[in-house]
Amino acid sequence: MTRFLSCGREALLVEVDDLDAALGLYAALREARLPGVIDLVPAARTVLIRLDPAITSPAEVREAASALPLRGPSRGYAGSVEIPVTYNGPDLPDVAAHLGVTPAEVIKLHTSAQWTVAFSGFAPGFGYLTGPDLDVPRRDSPRTRIPAGSVGLAGRFSGVYPHDSPGGWQLIGTTTIRMWDLDRPEPALLVPGVQVTFTAVES
Repeated sequence: MTRFLSCGREALLVEVDDLDAALGLYAALREARLPGVIDLVPAARTVLIRLDPAITSPAEVREAASALPLRGPSRGYAGSVEIPVTYNGPDLPDVAAHLGVTPAEVIKLHTSAQWTVAFSGFAPGFGYLTGPDLDVPRRDSPRTRIPAGSVGLAGRFSGVYPHDSPGGWQLIGTTTIRMWDLDRPEPALLVPGVQVTFTAVES
């Protein structure tokens, strides 16, 4: 099911059934390059389409988007990043117990897979990464402060906290790589389409 919601004259929010549908729509819209569309923001079950009202309108974009052929989920490609991780997270034993494996096997699963940034959100520089089928629940009690560089799992996603912040993800390690740096041309290291590999390092 697809639902279009107008957000004033300058945006249109498209709601779909799941992540795969959202990424498929995002890929189709990127390829179509509809006139007047100036930005696309994918999320878990939505795509926000920002537009220039001097060129097009939400109704015109809706009509054009409805006619696009959707091939299936696509995360595109926006380069690759290697993130060194010290797997010392406080939740690593609990994640292993939930999955029915050892902590060493969790590390192997996390580092042997290629992850892809599906979308960004929560905080500047926070990328939601999809990869292997590691379905891990969030913590029952979120932490009030998680240090920047903490690597976590939640649901089907992995992610790296770009700043000190509250959060409820299961923490399995830490990295010294900065996810958000205003001195870089692109402050966010992880943007949609970037492919990520994690490597284990000693503390």
